[in-house]
Amino acid sequence: MIGIVDAFSPSYAQARKKFLEGAAAAGLPIESHAHPLKGRDGEDLAMDVVRDGPGDATKLLIVSSACHGVEGYCGSGVQVHALHDQEWRDKAHAAGVATLYIHALNPYGFSHVRRFTHENVDLNRNFQDFSKPLPVNEAYREVQPLLLPEVWPPSADNLAAVQWYIDTKGEASWQAAISRGQHEFPEGVFFGGTEPTWSNRTLRQVLRQHGARASQIAWIDLHTGLGPSGHGERIYAGKDDDASVARARAWWDGGGATPVTSIYDGSSTSAFLTGLMWNAIYDECPHAESTGIAMEYGTVPVLDVMNAIRAEQWLNLHPQAPAGQAKQIKAQMLEAFYTDTDAWKGQIVSQARQSMFQAIDGLSR
Repeated sequence: MIGIVDAFSPSYAQARKKFLEGAAAAGLPIESHAHPLKGRDGEDLAMDVVRDGPGDATKLLIVSSACHGVEGYCGSGVQVHALHDQEWRDKAHAAGVATLYIHALNPYGFSHVRRFTHENVDLNRNFQDFSKPLPVNEAYREVQPLLLPEVWPPSADNLAAVQWYIDTKGEASWQAAISRGQHEFPEGVFFGGTEPTWSNRTLRQVLRQHGARASQIAWIDLHTGLGPSGHGERIYAGKDDDASVARARAWWDGGGATPVTSIYDGSSTSAFLTGLMWNAIYDECPHAESTGIAMEYGTVPVLDVMNAIRAEQWLNLHPQAPAGQAKQIKAQMLEAFYTDTDAWKGQIVSQARQSMFQAIDGLSR
C-alpha cells in the first residue's frame, strides 16, 4: 500500500514513473501511446493505459486523468493510489468489473503545466463532428479582446473593462463566455480546434479496443479548478437523456450525500459546454450502456482560475517573457489546479475512492 501523499508527484515525469511502477507491482500490462513531442524536461510523453481485469469483462470502469493537462497532478495521484489499493482492487474483481486507467490524456499539458494540448486545444471541447458547422460562441467574441492583452500583468484599462463586464453581466456570465468553448480564435483560450487532436484520436483508439466487449461502461474523469477547495463535485457526463441522468444519480448521489449535478439543469458549478470528451464513448462503443461523471475538485476561486489561464496563455504567446515572470505565471497556473497540501490530497483520494466504489455497486445492479 502506498501512502496518500506519496501517490502524488511534483512533475509529470515522476507521476508517470509512479503510475508505471504501480502497474508493474500489481502485475498489470502497460500499453503506452507515445506522444510526438517531448516534455518540459526533455522526457518522453505518452498516454499510458493499464487494464486491471479480464479482457472479456462485460462491465468496464474507466478512470482517466489529465484531460486538461495540469489537472493531471491531481488525477494521477488518484490512479497511483488505486493501483496500490488492494481492498479497492478486490472489490472490482469480485464484481467482475475490469478497471481501465487512462493516465495523462493530455501528457503535453501535464508536463508543461498547461491546460491545453500542444495544438493549443482544450481537449474537452474538441469532440465535435468536424464534418458539420461548428458551434459559434457569440459571448466569447465579445470578451476575446479583453482576455489576452499585449502586456501582462494587464493595464489598469484592461482591469477596469473586465471588472465592468463582471459587474454588469455577472461572474457566471464571464465564466460561461470564456469556458464554453470556441472554434474561431486559435490563439485564444478554450479553443476547441478545427480537427481532432492527437489526444482525441488516441483516446478513441483506446476506447474501441478496450470497450469492444463491454455491455456496461462507467467513466470517472478526474478534473480540478471549480468549486470549494477540496470538494469533489460529481458532474454528470453524458447525453441530455433523462434515463442516463437518473442512472448516474442513482449510482453516485449517496442517498443525497454526494449529489450529481448537471450542466443541463444549471445545478453544476460548470457552465454549459460544447464538444465534451464523453461524446467519444457513444461513437466508439455504441453497443454499451454508458454512465459517467466528471469528478471536479475545487482549488481556488473561479476568477483566480480564469486569470491563471489567461496569464499562462499570454505566456504561451510571449515565450520571450523574462524567466522570472514565466516562473511566476507557471506557479500561479499550478496553484490554480493543484493544492499541494496533505489535507487537500487526502480529500481528493477519499472522494475519488468513494466514487469508484459507488461505480462498482452501480455496475452490479
